[in-house]
Amino acid sequence: MRAKRITAALAGVLLTAGLSVTQGATAQAAATAPCEGTYTIVVGGTGSSWNNDGFYGNIQQHVGYPTQIPNGASARAGVNELNRLVRDQRAACPWQHVKMGGYSLGAAVVHIWVTENWQTFDNVNAILIADPKRQGNPGANGGSVPFGGIVGAPLAGADRFFGNVPVKTICHWDYVCDESAGIWTYPANHVNNYPNDFNMDFHNDVANEQWYNGAWFPASW
Repeated sequence: MRAKRITAALAGVLLTAGLSVTQGATAQAAATAPCEGTYTIVVGGTGSSWNNDGFYGNIQQHVGYPTQIPNGASARAGVNELNRLVRDQRAACPWQHVKMGGYSLGAAVVHIWVTENWQTFDNVNAILIADPKRQGNPGANGGSVPFGGIVGAPLAGADRFFGNVPVKTICHWDYVCDESAGIWTYPANHVNNYPNDFNMDFHNDVANEQWYNGAWFPASW
C-alpha cells in the first residue's frame, strides 16, 4: 500500500514543467493566421497557459488546454485542440507549412498528434523537447512509461510512430524523457537543461534528428 502511495505521488509530480506560471490553461480565441511563411504552433507543459508557456520567436499560435494534472485526459484535450487549430489553419491556407513544437506534457501532445495524423496531414514537422513518450535509442524510454497505469492513455507508453513527418527530439540528462537519467535529476534538469530550445526560430522546418545529452544522432524512426 505504501509503495502504491509513493508511486502515485511520483506520478503527480512527473512531467510538471519548470515554469512558475499561473495554474491552468485559459483558452485562447484563435483567429486564422496569415498564409505567408510558416505557421508555427506551440504547446506548453504542465502548469503552463497559452499566454505563458515559455516558447518565443516567430510563433503564430499558442495552444490552450487543461495542464494542471499531467494525465491521459489532459493530453487528449491538448491533442484535440492542436488538431482543431492546425486543421482550421490548413483549410484557410492549404499550401502553408506547419511547424509544431511542444515541451514536456506539451511534447507528448505533439507526439500523439503526429502519430495519429501523419497519414492525413502533410507539409508539417515537429519539435519535441523533453518528450515523456520518447522511445530510445539512444538512452532509455521516456518518463511516462513507468507510470502508465496511473497517467493513462494516450500519455502512457513510449513509441516513435512518426511516419514520414520530420521530427526533432531533444532530451538532455532528463528523467522525463529518459528513465536512465534517474528520477533524482528531476526537476532541476528538466527545468534548466533547455535554455535555447524554446526559441522556435532556432529549429528549421525539415529537421529529422535526435539530440541526446548534448550529442547529435540521426533519426531512428
